[in-house]
Amino acid sequence: MNKEQVKGRVEEAKGAVKEVAGQILDDDAMEAEGNVQKNVGKVQSGLGDLKEDIKDEIRKHS
Repeated sequence: MNKEQVKGRVEEAKGAVKEVAGQILDDDAMEAEGNVQKNVGKVQSGLGDLKEDIKDEIRKHS
């Protein structure tokens, strides 16, 4: 795992917690903020996954 994958998954988890807390507390702003944070984390971890895939392909063909 690279740093992007770890950071992304951490942000995704924090966003999911914030989103659920917003639902429980009936706080639409917190829920929306959590949703955004969760999705940003998904994108960031996806970028890290892509980097790992590229590294793996380069290693295969070297």
